[in-house]
Amino acid sequence: MNNYNEPILPPANIGIIGGGQLGQMMALAAKAMGYHVGVLDPTPQSPAGQVADFQIVAEYDDQAALSKLATHSDVLTYEFENVDQESLSQVEAMTRIPQGINLLTITSHRLREKDFCKQHHLPVTPYASVKSMADLEHAIQHIGQPGLLKTVEGGYDGHGQFDINDQTDWQLIEAEITKTEWIYELKQAFVRELSVMVTRDGRDEIITFPVSENRHQHHILHTSIVPAQISTTVAASATEIARQTATALDLRGVLGIELFELDSGELMINELAPRPHNSGHYSIEACNVSQFDAHIRSICGLPIPPIRQFEPAVMVNLLGDHLTAARQDWVHHPEWHLHDYGKKEIRDGRKMGHITVTGPSLERLLASVSQFS
Repeated sequence: MNNYNEPILPPANIGIIGGGQLGQMMALAAKAMGYHVGVLDPTPQSPAGQVADFQIVAEYDDQAALSKLATHSDVLTYEFENVDQESLSQVEAMTRIPQGINLLTITSHRLREKDFCKQHHLPVTPYASVKSMADLEHAIQHIGQPGLLKTVEGGYDGHGQFDINDQTDWQLIEAEITKTEWIYELKQAFVRELSVMVTRDGRDEIITFPVSENRHQHHILHTSIVPAQISTTVAASATEIARQTATALDLRGVLGIELFELDSGELMINELAPRPHNSGHYSIEACNVSQFDAHIRSICGLPIPPIRQFEPAVMVNLLGDHLTAARQDWVHHPEWHLHDYGKKEIRDGRKMGHITVTGPSLERLLASVSQFS
């Protein structure tokens, strides 16, 4: 089954592990190409399940459910990095998994991810493994501070991490530190946060998307500006890092690379995401090929043309009740491309949808979505 020499053509079945918004947009891209789509997710009528041909309602590590999805799929992919790798390895012989398990092994564990980058001469901030308060004190002595203490697995949007500085609540850290493994990273004084999507197509050509400039609020991505307001040198450097990373990983599917731009113009990798990335949503409206189209084409062994962005774009996340406000105000904003993920429960800080606007004037684009800032 794992012969990747031949492309996977419609109407083949694509199985997606994960039924969130990324899975939904993968499914929509696949359906437009003529593929059939199945989803595994524990939430009935998940965002991806709403647009797929079928959904298996089960936990991600349910071996019987995962095997069922695999046997009904010509190719298997995932929408997040915290897939149970042991469970996935059990179905390798049942279907094609072009992204492989090694990509998950690296990107689901922050220490392994940093080690991978360091081994392949990809720029990262100084870091150290931490399993005790003694380890943390040693790391601070040798690396310096301020820094960030993060769980090596799990955690997102600022969860599972502590700021380490003179005001740190050491008692709180001491109560948590023996519960899991951590990584300590030196905090960098960066100018801006950037990201770039990269993939490899069926001809083994590496394809990169324009560099995005990302603005966060409370550790959650709020706004992406594309192309980023950076020099051509920095943009070229980001693209080269993406190409080197894709080559080192023998990449299939889309990979999102988060970067920090320092005062010097130097770039450092913050995180790798082995799937389409929030900051790449703009590509649905702004590019000739979206990141989701590219992901499907890549895992199915199809060619991808060079990416062209038609005009500047701004994407803003709709968190919590911002979705309700956007629905009500949409009638006054014909320029909005509103994406509603179809999540049943609105919660503060939860990504409920996004809006993309495109046009020649960046100032007007930012003003169009300024009510959500």
